[in-house]
Amino acid sequence: MRIAAALLSSQYAYMLEYRAEIALWALSGVLPLIMLAVWQGSDGAAAAGLTPQGLGRYFLAAFVVRQFSVVWLIHVFEEDALQGKLSPQLLQPLQPLWRYLAAHVAEQATRVPFVALMLAGVVVLQPEWLWLPSLGQLLLGIVAIQAAFVMRFLLQTLVAMLCFWSERAAALDRLLLIPYLFLSGLVAPLESFPPAVRRLAECTPFPAMVSFPAKLLAGESVDVGAGFLNIALWCAVLFPLSRLLWRAGVRRYSAMGA
Repeated sequence: MRIAAALLSSQYAYMLEYRAEIALWALSGVLPLIMLAVWQGSDGAAAAGLTPQGLGRYFLAAFVVRQFSVVWLIHVFEEDALQGKLSPQLLQPLQPLWRYLAAHVAEQATRVPFVALMLAGVVVLQPEWLWLPSLGQLLLGIVAIQAAFVMRFLLQTLVAMLCFWSERAAALDRLLLIPYLFLSGLVAPLESFPPAVRRLAECTPFPAMVSFPAKLLAGESVDVGAGFLNIALWCAVLFPLSRLLWRAGVRRYSAMGA
């Protein structure tokens, strides 16, 4: 607990030094709000059985989920592995990935005031989108967001381990961004997809990263137990795989890339 407190406090202080950049990162995550404007101007929502108010709440919740489940591990890990910055961390009695995880959690904390201001601006412009979730919905939504973040962190950890074999592992993560955008419910609610595409999406981890926590936060009808079980199963698959690749990668690590 002392190590965790020290990591979080130091990383939070570090992130505060770059709060202007954090604000830009928060602004760059407005894709759900852009997609909301697109859907509001089309007849697709009515065809999918979505009311304008329900659509607004969903995309507003998706915006919150997106803000607090961002993972950028691959970019910093690739740089550290190629430039040898990982070497001194390997000499310390602390798994280096804990440092990256603490940096992500601290960055989430610094986003809070910026996200709150952006939400306040949206609500001023569109007050009908405002809703007050019950305490139970709010707590479950927060837990689901953090669970989705952990799953996404593990998925990107798995990709980041390829940095031990390739100098361009981040390119694979950019390829994963395409199915993440379309199958997670970030650009469109899954209900608007054809049945075959929806079944395909449900076979991937992506809906649990956005759609499930967003629906939970927005107060929509969702199978809570199945959603959390899905996240747990994916984490149970990704965690040991990332551990195996980490051990194999460290054995061949040269501090100069592959």
